[in-house]
Amino acid sequence: MRGCGSRPWLAWSAGLLLASGLLLWALDLFYPLQQPGTDAPSQVVVDRQGRPLRTFPNARRVWRYPLHLEQISPLYIEALLGYEDRWFYWHPGINPFALLRAAAQNLASGRIVSGGSTLTMQVARLLHPHSRSLSGKLSQILRALQLEWHFSKREILELYLQLAPFGGPLEGVQAASLSYLQKDASELTHAEAALLAVLPQAPSRLRPDRHAESAEAARNKVLERLTSQGIWSQAVVQQAKLERVYANSFRPPLLAPLLARRLRNRFPQQAVIRTTLDGELQAMVAELAKNYAQQQPPGVSVALLVVENRSAEVLAYVGSAGFLDDKRLGQVDMVRAIRSPGSTLKPFLYGMALDDGLIHSASLLSDAPRHRQAYRPANFHRGHEGPVSASRALQQSLNVPAVNLLEQLGPGSFANRLANAGLGLTIPGDGRPNPALILGGAGISLERLLQGYLAIANNGQTHPLRLLLGEPNTTRFLLSPGAAWIVRQILAETPRPDRLGGHRVRDETRLAWKTGTSYGFRDAWAVGVTPRYSLGVWLGRPDGTPVPGHYGALSAAPLLFRLANLLADGNEAWSSAPPSVAEVQICWPLGTLKQQQPEQHCHRNLTAWSLDGQIPPTPNQGLDSNPLKLWVSQDQGKRIASSCPGVEKQPLQLALWPPALEPWLPFRQTRLGQLPAADSRCPPASMIGA
Repeated sequence: MRGCGSRPWLAWSAGLLLASGLLLWALDLFYPLQQPGTDAPSQVVVDRQGRPLRTFPNARRVWRYPLHLEQISPLYIEALLGYEDRWFYWHPGINPFALLRAAAQNLASGRIVSGGSTLTMQVARLLHPHSRSLSGKLSQILRALQLEWHFSKREILELYLQLAPFGGPLEGVQAASLSYLQKDASELTHAEAALLAVLPQAPSRLRPDRHAESAEAARNKVLERLTSQGIWSQAVVQQAKLERVYANSFRPPLLAPLLARRLRNRFPQQAVIRTTLDGELQAMVAELAKNYAQQQPPGVSVALLVVENRSAEVLAYVGSAGFLDDKRLGQVDMVRAIRSPGSTLKPFLYGMALDDGLIHSASLLSDAPRHRQAYRPANFHRGHEGPVSASRALQQSLNVPAVNLLEQLGPGSFANRLANAGLGLTIPGDGRPNPALILGGAGISLERLLQGYLAIANNGQTHPLRLLLGEPNTTRFLLSPGAAWIVRQILAETPRPDRLGGHRVRDETRLAWKTGTSYGFRDAWAVGVTPRYSLGVWLGRPDGTPVPGHYGALSAAPLLFRLANLLADGNEAWSSAPPSVAEVQICWPLGTLKQQQPEQHCHRNLTAWSLDGQIPPTPNQGLDSNPLKLWVSQDQGKRIASSCPGVEKQPLQLALWPPALEPWLPFRQTRLGQLPAADSRCPPASMIGA
């Protein structure tokens, strides 16, 4: 009988549970839970270690960073659950005992002093804000149950970690940690974890940057509860209490603002953009640029790049002297701006000429006025040096030898080879390459220019600069390994002044470098490579107005050397010469091997780097042949016609210099100084020939 009597109770209980389930199902159907994630998180651009460089708030102007449980310090999770919700992993979203305890406390106090909310209920309130009333609490309970039905405990916990309020525009523990403590939430100490665990209870009243004493008292309360629960030892808690609460005021990071803006525009939906930048180096380089710009004339900005040679990863990216400096147009990214490169393309020309067998490193080049040419450039210093080696012409950035060499190589070939390596030029006018290219008569950006200099550092191979971690690294060839090595050797031996802009150059700084200045002093460049890095510097006014008297060697080179000294890789050595490069002795004016010439032809002895055994002779500039062949009489040693009858004669060869260089020669090396007098018996038909 007793068993039968219990059946109505069981049926009633089952019916009640079924009705409750149906009611909750109906409520869930007609009052669906707001899906988390509909309010987009902030975007954050981080460095290679995950440290924020710049953040962008979401549509509500809130800073919130997406994250996973593994990205949070376990100490914070221990403090949070120990203080807020010990039974989080066991309750169904609500804790009836906590609710009853809170109700009793509220009744005893005559006001609301406790809500008895679980973490799940707090997430429910964050997703569905409500009033502090009975109806509001019932709504919160429903939403908490819905959360437990639809999401796992891990997902609910991650929602709390992202949505919890921490004062002002900060939401989530990562935003709070980065803003108040200047560190990632994965690096929290015991004291910091306890502090951030309690802040969401009263984010305005406990903000550590405004109310440090209140925040410290609340933190210590958390620490005491954790030790009473046996979660943390007494020794750990006592040590944690010794840490004073100090926090920075909320200030969004602005470390690489122009790069961050660029990447955000490229990836507008990506919450976390991971760059290749080194945050510490970026900060130092940005400060260097800012301080240097302040020493320049009004309106002058600065752009700097540091790239790791092997990976082509950009480690520092400074697009302007100061993002917030309107007087210097600080929001214009001069890393990407197309500007005249001045003479900074010359190393590529000399490298291509080496590859094409047009020169060796000591080839005799002519730095003399081009009187009979349509294009007649002048050197920067307005003078001419006459006979110069290819090495010196590049080191001194002489314009006339470069234009002569470009005409030999072909402007079209030069531009096409640059384009094939990813260094396309912007050519004004009809877009056809011309000799002015080599003196800055085309446009290129700092990042593309530095991509070319990677070839000088990397045995002729270049790569598109990598801004994102994991970005594919494609390879293109600009020069052969031997040509790249010779050019680098030449640039590394460029004479350095003892001081550059008041800054002493460290002798141990291994740097192959080149400067450039655009027409009208609008752009000053300095670009270089060390054994580990490629460095680029640009100075000028973003609006293109001139900066009279400022040029690459004066304005940009000092900053380049400061940057090189900052990187401090002086212990690394250059790579050795590849097998294709050999050191040889040559002679001027013929430019060929010394051992293959008669002693009288060797007017000047030079050491040269040759590529693939090629020893190209000096071009016959204005000469029919060189050496010059003529006849002299045996008895008098005078020039005589080859057809002169009855006179014994013998051949004579003279090594002649290009006629344009004679004004710089001692008389004995000129044509007139070398030519024997004419024999009156049978003088040759011409002054020179037989």
